Amino acid sequence: MGISVFVVDQERTFADALAARLETEDDVEVVAAVHARTPAQCFIVGRHADVMLLDGDLPERAAMRLCDELSGRDEAPRVVVLSYSSEAERIVDAVRSGAAAWVCKNESLDHLLHVIRRVAQGETWLPPAAAGQVLWLLIQDQEQRRDNDRLLAALTPREREVLTCLAEGAGRREVAEQLHLSANTVRTHLQNLMAKLGVHSTLEAVALSRPHLEQLRPGVG
Repeated sequence: MGISVFVVDQERTFADALAARLETEDDVEVVAAVHARTPAQCFIVGRHADVMLLDGDLPERAAMRLCDELSGRDEAPRVVVLSYSSEAERIVDAVRSGAAAWVCKNESLDHLLHVIRRVAQGETWLPPAAAGQVLWLLIQDQEQRRDNDRLLAALTPREREVLTCLAEGAGRREVAEQLHLSANTVRTHLQNLMAKLGVHSTLEAVALSRPHLEQLRPGVG
């Protein structure tokens, strides 16, 4: 089954050209390519796609507001933010809003396709050059606002196992295989542990847990 993709960008030429190129891939189907500065009107179409390619340079944080809205919806597309910027602070804003990935617009199409395919499988992706600073900012933010030990102690043993696998670099499919769980069960555990930790994305949960991996391992804590 192919990956359905919905493109939203304020530059009509960019949106149309990207959609046309994606359509040449055997495993990608473009649901729509929309030129919009405020993408709220695109939501009904976008929710039926697997992946949304969303212009992160839309004015007044419109992209982040849409990410927030989508993150609370069932069967919403996973969002890949496209931007000319690679500033860590902006990437952190997107992660907090529920985006699954951030890709610079000057990256190659092959690279974007690689990210789309990973995101469609339930994984997340950050630009390698910015990943360290993004995770550091997320950690600092969480440490300022939360008592991590107390939050992690509230997780069930299975939730700890899922979070440990993620923190060690496994994608959702790999977590399911390692723990002999179904994909739906892994998703449920992720939703539950993120709610307990007070975060909105897998990346935030991983950032919060990284300094406490030993505590998370089975039989510890």
